[in-house]
Amino acid sequence: MPFTVYALGLAVFAQGTSEFMLSGLVSDIADDLHVSIPAAGLLTSAFAIGMIVGAPLMALFSRNWPRRRALVFFLCVFSAVHVIGALTPGYGLLLATRVVGALANAGFWAVALVTAVSMVGPEARARATSVVVGGVTIACVAGVPAGAALGGHWGWRSAFWAVALVSVPAVAVIARTVPAGRPESTPAPASVELRTLAGPRLLLTLLTSALVQGATFCAFSYVEPLATHVTGLAPVWVPGLLALFGLGSFIGVTAAGRFVDTRPVTFTAAGLVALVIGWTGFALTAGSPFATVALVLVQGMLAFGTGTALISWVFRLAADAPTLSGSFATAAFNVGGALGPWLGGLAIGAGFGFRSPLWVSALLMVLALGTAGAALGMRRTAARGRDGVPAV
Repeated sequence: MPFTVYALGLAVFAQGTSEFMLSGLVSDIADDLHVSIPAAGLLTSAFAIGMIVGAPLMALFSRNWPRRRALVFFLCVFSAVHVIGALTPGYGLLLATRVVGALANAGFWAVALVTAVSMVGPEARARATSVVVGGVTIACVAGVPAGAALGGHWGWRSAFWAVALVSVPAVAVIARTVPAGRPESTPAPASVELRTLAGPRLLLTLLTSALVQGATFCAFSYVEPLATHVTGLAPVWVPGLLALFGLGSFIGVTAAGRFVDTRPVTFTAAGLVALVIGWTGFALTAGSPFATVALVLVQGMLAFGTGTALISWVFRLAADAPTLSGSFATAAFNVGGALGPWLGGLAIGAGFGFRSPLWVSALLMVLALGTAGAALGMRRTAARGRDGVPAV
């Protein structure tokens, strides 16, 4: 695996830390900037919306740039806005830096995924994807708790400084190792790529990816009240549960990197079915501390392993859209990340209790099974049309 791919993973680690670390800094930011808790929470929502909108827009904006220039530009902007955020005395400017940072993050993600898979052979594309996505899982295990710890000891601004500093070595490695020129093949016109991305199988795959991530973040966002009010664990257990979920996620993306390239259909189908069973089982057994601890680990592993497999499917299906496929995969990931917590909050607000997000996650996975089944059906129909032999 080229060292550059690991540098891309390091940059994604910094960006993933930035995206999720505010969950532990909201109160400090609200107190320091004299705003309400909901206003401070809007900083996270603004980042998520910026990621969804920014992924395709930034990919279109930079599609004719050499990949090194695009990666360095987006990462430098991302680092710079964190320095500005660390220095700003006002809420308005901080909110603006979150939006700009999200746009830069989305642009980097889109180009990084395409760059990673282009630097390896077809037999290692899922592994390269898993290294990049693994940056997010390591952020959940180490970056987010570290950001919260820094904020607790030296104030929330120190966490912003840390994110900016972690980005520096990634910029240096990418600037030295990613080829300076444009890819050898001239990219197709944007209209051709967009038509490819509008294909029904690809849209169903993107929808499946969004549903899987929606199920993941629906449950993950409400682990704290679930653990303390339903399972009966003391609050001191919550950071450990979050880290355990991140550890499971890391195991999942690592497994996906090893097996998706050789058994893509089997791995993805098994993951989708297991997630339905897992979220349903979690909802039924959430009152047991043992079951909660075990399933937090297992569901993290299944969710991110299956999510990585689906991103690999996007690249398989979007071979004719090499510059925009990563942006659509990124947007689908973040649509799920925004949709899941909202749906879980609706269920809790409707009076169904803190166990209800798990049932919502199970329902979302049932829908994901349906969309994935429809995509697989189209695949088999296409195979019969070519040679009369069903795809396997």
